[in-house]
Amino acid sequence: MELLIIKTGTAYLRVKPEGFFTVGLDKASVFPMDKLDHVQTLEKKARAQGFSDVRIKKLILTERDL
Repeated sequence: MELLIIKTGTAYLRVKPEGFFTVGLDKASVFPMDKLDHVQTLEKKARAQGFSDVRIKKLILTERDL
């Protein structure tokens, strides 16, 4: 499974109605690949709000038996 995630510096962004928050990977907002246009808009908004080194990453998840 592939998902989109927004990274800023060494942290990730959580997107909420009240704004952006820096969080760890386990709390970050993730988006399906077909929402790339929306994620690019969020990336621009985060930069405009002063977040540095903002970039979109592809999160690749795999599932395996233990």
